[in-house]
Amino acid sequence: MNNETSPEAPANPQSDNGTASAQPPSGVAWRRVEPALATAVVALVLLGWQWFDTRQQFNAVEQTVGKKLGEFDTRNKESAINSAQAREDMKQALVKVGLLEQKLAESQGQQVALEAMYQELSRNRDEWVLAEIEQILLTASQQLQLAGDAKAALIALQTADSRLQRYDKPLFIPLRKAVNQDIQRLQALPLVDVAGYTLKLDGLVAALDDLPLLVGEEIAEERSTPKARPDDNPWTKLSREIWQDMKQLVRIQNMENPQAPLLPPTQAYFLRENLKLRLLSARLAVLRHDESGYKSDLKTAEEWLRRYFDLKSKAGKTALTSLKQLASSSVAIELPDISASLNAARSFKLTRDKGGR
Repeated sequence: MNNETSPEAPANPQSDNGTASAQPPSGVAWRRVEPALATAVVALVLLGWQWFDTRQQFNAVEQTVGKKLGEFDTRNKESAINSAQAREDMKQALVKVGLLEQKLAESQGQQVALEAMYQELSRNRDEWVLAEIEQILLTASQQLQLAGDAKAALIALQTADSRLQRYDKPLFIPLRKAVNQDIQRLQALPLVDVAGYTLKLDGLVAALDDLPLLVGEEIAEERSTPKARPDDNPWTKLSREIWQDMKQLVRIQNMENPQAPLLPPTQAYFLRENLKLRLLSARLAVLRHDESGYKSDLKTAEEWLRRYFDLKSKAGKTALTSLKQLASSSVAIELPDISASLNAARSFKLTRDKGGR
C-alpha cells in the first residue's frame, strides 16, 4: 500500500542508494492551482463587469431608442396633422386658384372690352377735336373775310394751333403745318394802329357836342321883355306881346362868311348827330380795313366841319387837326388767304370718315 504512488504524482525513480524519494507536499499543488483560479475569477469578474456595462449601455440605448421612437411618433402624428392641414390648404388653394382663373378670364374679357371701348373713345375724341379745330378755323376765316379783322383771325388760328399742340398726335401734324403757315401769313401783315384810330374817332365824337357853330344854334329861352305891370290894362299887355313876337321873326347877326347857312336849333342838333354817325362809320371802316369807306366818311366829316363849325375856336382847330391826321393814315391791308388750314381740316376729316367706313 505504501509503495503505491498517487496517480497525480509522478513516480520518482529510486536513488542510487535504494531509498524511495519523498513525495511533494499538498501546498505545492495548491500553489500551482491558485494562479489559474485567480485568472478564472478575474476573467469572470471582467466578464461580469463587461456584461453589466453592456447591459447599462443597452439600457441607455434602449432608453434613447425609446425616446427617439416617442419623438418620432409625436413627429409622425404632427406630420399627419400637418399633412391633413396641408391637404385641406391644398383644397382651399385649388378652390382659390379656380376662382382666380375665373376672375382672370373675366378680367381678360373686360380688358378686351375696355380696349375696344378705348379705341372707340379715342376715335370719337379725335373726331371731336377735329370738329372743334374745324369750327375755330371757320371762325378765323369769317373774321378775316367778312369783318376784315386780321387780329381776331390770328388769335383764332393760334388757339387752334395750341389745341393741336396739347393733343399731340402724329396724325394731326399735316393739319398743324397748314395752320402754322396761315399764322405766318397773318403775322407778316403790316401793322395798323386800329386801337389808336378808334380812340381818336371816339374822342372826336365826344367833342362834337361842345364845338361852336358859325351861326348860334340856340335861341334864348327868355327874352328881355319888360315884365307886365299890375296896373297895365289888357290892351297894353296884348300890344306888348305882339311886338315881342314880331321881333322874333327877324334875327340880325354879323356874318363874316356870307355863305354860312343859318341853322335853326333842330337842324343844328341833327347836324351834330349826322356828323357823329359819319365818324362812327369811319370807325367801323377802320375795323374792316375799308380804305375807301374810311376816306369817304372822313372827307364828308371834314367838309361839314369846315362848313358849319367855327374853326377859329380852339376846339374847332383841334378837331380839324385830328381829322386831317386820321385822313392821312391808311387802314387798308391786303388780307391773305387763310383757307388752306380750313381746307386741310375738312380734307382730313373726309379722309378719316372714309377710312372709318
